[in-house]
Amino acid sequence: MTGFGKGEAALRNKKITVEIRSLNSKQLDLALRLPAVYRQSEYEIRNLVTRLLQRGKVDVFVSVESQVVETSAHINREVFAAYAGQLREAARAAGLTTDTPEWDAAATQTLMRLPDVVATEAETISEEEHAALLAATEAAAAQLDAFRTQEGATLIADLLRRVDLIEQYKEEVIPFEQARTETVKARILENLSKLAVEVDRNRLEQEMIFYLEKLDITEEKVRLTNHCRYFREVAAQEEGVGRKLGFIAQEMGREINTMGSKANETNIQILVVKMKDELEKIKEQVLNIL
Repeated sequence: MTGFGKGEAALRNKKITVEIRSLNSKQLDLALRLPAVYRQSEYEIRNLVTRLLQRGKVDVFVSVESQVVETSAHINREVFAAYAGQLREAARAAGLTTDTPEWDAAATQTLMRLPDVVATEAETISEEEHAALLAATEAAAAQLDAFRTQEGATLIADLLRRVDLIEQYKEEVIPFEQARTETVKARILENLSKLAVEVDRNRLEQEMIFYLEKLDITEEKVRLTNHCRYFREVAAQEEGVGRKLGFIAQEMGREINTMGSKANETNIQILVVKMKDELEKIKEQVLNIL
């Protein structure tokens, strides 16, 4: 399900912002982008988002704003001074002038490239910052989940409306069933009359009853009614109904398809097409529900 959530955490000199975006997906597809310093927290962030969101194409963006200038690199002054003394002595021994601004500029560039002059410390975050990062992530996920819950309520209302339409079309089939039976009987009798042969009326009645029973859709209508009722019951549950609603929709489709194959009447077939149209929309929407 689609959604957006944002969480923030403020420290003494930093502000952590976590944004989470989600698109529809059958499984959880999680992409995480965060500063290198927070890589040590990646596993916990992934576990937290997975537990709270469960499904969807989820993108997590973590950013940090620092109110002070920070750098992980520093100049080792002792090493720099030692190199500088050695360089100056070597230059003087070679007869070079070392008391000019040009010498100082060139020497500084050279010294900065020498080993161990510039050292980089491994970046770590404090327990306080780690906790703030997870809190911001949880807040963003909770906001996104609330967004999806609201969207889910709208989707459920739309699904139930379409289930009502399917049942309405099912009821509209009833008047055409009796007319269909009379039409089938009349067509059979008309075709027999054209054959100009003697017919056993009792056997004819038996065969006609057997044939009409094969066209009867009462059982399909009863089962479809039960499926619709069960769909409403499951939709009223709070969590994890999407997959189950998908299964129920499949069963509804079987009954509707059987009604269509037995219809043998134009008006009933039109109503079956309308039911199928609503059912396809239900199946599409169900994919968006957890």
